[in-house]
Amino acid sequence: MLVSTITPHGHSIPGSTVAEAGGTMAATSATLTSALRGLTAANEAPGREGPGLGSWRWTMRQRMTAVRDALLEETPPSQGPDDDRDGWLAARGGTSFRERNALLMRLGALGTRVLEDPDVGAVRAEVARLVVDVTRHVQRVNDLAYDAVEIELGGSE
Repeated sequence: MLVSTITPHGHSIPGSTVAEAGGTMAATSATLTSALRGLTAANEAPGREGPGLGSWRWTMRQRMTAVRDALLEETPPSQGPDDDRDGWLAARGGTSFRERNALLMRLGALGTRVLEDPDVGAVRAEVARLVVDVTRHVQRVNDLAYDAVEIELGGSE
């Protein structure tokens, strides 16, 4: 079961789910959910000038690091004996792994902008887009885990 939280600005943040498929665990950890909530809350905090802006920048960087660390906990899809039968599932797993790596690259590039970019509004907008993209990635990983369990159990037939 996937539980989502809706932020005040209408963004959905996924809850924690775990599904077992083929002996491997595909999990969206509570750590990632918590990290996304923290990043969203920091991004939506009121803007400040002067020393408060520096504090906001540092808080944002710390929250982004928590998201990065949670994404790094994901493991690449394993190659199992059923890959011939489930080739499409293996392909989707590879796609989600590449998507995760692209998100990690975006987090790295955005980390510098958060600390140095004078256009705070543009940084906030980019962070909000990143949160939405990570949320979509989490949903895809959950869908992949669900499909793997469905195949293992024989589907709805």
